Amino acid sequence: MFKSIALFVIATVFCLALPALAQVSVTANPDHKAMLASKDPKLAANKKLVYDFWREVFEAGHMELAPQYMAESYIQHNPNVATGRKAFVDFFSQFKKPQPIVDKVTSPLVSITAEGDLVTLTFVSEQKDPKDPTKTYTTTWFDMFRIENGKIAEHWDCMTKMN
Repeated sequence: MFKSIALFVIATVFCLALPALAQVSVTANPDHKAMLASKDPKLAANKKLVYDFWREVFEAGHMELAPQYMAESYIQHNPNVATGRKAFVDFFSQFKKPQPIVDKVTSPLVSITAEGDLVTLTFVSEQKDPKDPTKTYTTTWFDMFRIENGKIAEHWDCMTKMN
């Protein structure tokens, strides 16, 4: 009898807790200036370097600016792009045509985190629900960069191999 009551209580608590377990949507942080700030000038400079690279080179497609931001020996951990600044430029030049450079990153930025020589940009990622393609859900995407001698020297993200 006690076992039955205990199982009932556990099942009831679990069912009542399900709404609390529902996903909270990921939202962008509109205050980019605050995210770029740091009490440590080196960390602030590293954040700004990555932010401006993302804004000018990656989003606006100005691959001619890549040498200003990236080390020639840039190491790439994305499985779809070869290592090296030239390989980055060659790969993304296929898809990105230069657009006007805007003052803020346009991707839905959640946070900019800097520690030591690493800077991580975290973005909202909206995905189709595999169980119901008419619905979407949000999760996060990240790009992490290592800075060396004032340039982006290495990159990681959560990309998987494309066909």
